[in-house]
Amino acid sequence: MGAAQDRYHSVRKLTGDLANPLSDADATIQSMPDASPAKWHLAHTTWFFETFILRDHVPGYRHYRADWPFLFNSYYEAEGARLARAARGMLSRPSLADILDYRAAVDAAMDRAIGQLSPQVLALVDLGCQHEQQHQELLLTDILHAFSLNPLEDALWPRESGAPHGQPGPLSWLDGKEGLVEIGAGTTGGREFAFDCEGPRHTALLHSHQIADRQVTNADWLAFMADGGYDDPRLWLSDGWAWRQANDIQAPLYWADGENGWTSFALSGRNPVDPAAPVCHVSFYEADAFATWAGARLPTEAEWEAAAAQHDPDRGNLLDRAGDIRPRPAQDAPSFFGDVWEWTGSAFRPYPGFRAADGAIGEYNGKFMSGQCVLRGGSCATPRGHMRASYRNFFYPHHRWQFMGLRLARDMA
Repeated sequence: MGAAQDRYHSVRKLTGDLANPLSDADATIQSMPDASPAKWHLAHTTWFFETFILRDHVPGYRHYRADWPFLFNSYYEAEGARLARAARGMLSRPSLADILDYRAAVDAAMDRAIGQLSPQVLALVDLGCQHEQQHQELLLTDILHAFSLNPLEDALWPRESGAPHGQPGPLSWLDGKEGLVEIGAGTTGGREFAFDCEGPRHTALLHSHQIADRQVTNADWLAFMADGGYDDPRLWLSDGWAWRQANDIQAPLYWADGENGWTSFALSGRNPVDPAAPVCHVSFYEADAFATWAGARLPTEAEWEAAAAQHDPDRGNLLDRAGDIRPRPAQDAPSFFGDVWEWTGSAFRPYPGFRAADGAIGEYNGKFMSGQCVLRGGSCATPRGHMRASYRNFFYPHHRWQFMGLRLARDMA
């Protein structure tokens, strides 16, 4: 097999491995409108290859099922009508077995075609692989949310045993770059792929600042909670305070206070909160309130990228295989990649000179550049090899079901 085919099979295999423990019922449930059923993720990523590679570039190819594109298109207006996102959990049929057969059929068609594809179409195959890696993380976070609502609180994978880690010491402050810096696609250490929203490469002006050498930990967060951080409106943005009150937010998502202290639900079931691990499943509003309480702020995405560009993304705690997937205590500092996505203080808006691509592919990122905040660095559920310093993730400020955390920054006089 060629490199493109090897890459394709590697990505597709990991998706299958992640979904392997799921029953048909597990894979069908949709726990909230922001999440999607696991079998929808399995089918949608397959629809992407079937539509933009096989249908568009392989003469004579016919859809596996003519009525399935309506079910598994996500948000591509150019591809026509589609099932409403909030209704994906109503798809009791096709079954999980049907979806796995669909994946196998498209994989076989891709095997037959991939050796004859032009370099331009192979670039779309690479985009499809990157797209599926994004959905691998979404599959994990969505099934975690669904499992968290089941009173049995079953584990998808058992928790790995290991030697306990010590609590990281007080964070250290790194002097950030100052003046004009180059950021955006092209700062990724030779990695060729980048999503459109990561570019163009451009100049940003940074003022004197420092950035923390590690992420905020659960121990840090427990101190914030003990000091009344969730109850002090002076720490919160107005929208954040209204969200906290309306939803009675008192702790990170999946946390519960019991007789033996705080616990957190994860893909490995419910376990005591590890004080040494990065805090996870907090919203932008919570992250901003914590930063204010700590006498600091969230870094801008330009500050974050300038600091992270010199570090190797693959050294972080990223996704390698199915198993005990969770944030873990930092083994060395500074570390800018893995464990949890880090909220920045930047809005998700286009860089100077950004232009969306023509056609349906152009709907990939640009249409979402409104009302969302940028996160950087990847998480324990981000596949290894997928991450780079220029990578821009984005969510609404109230979201927290993803593996979301933070690090601090501060201005210097």
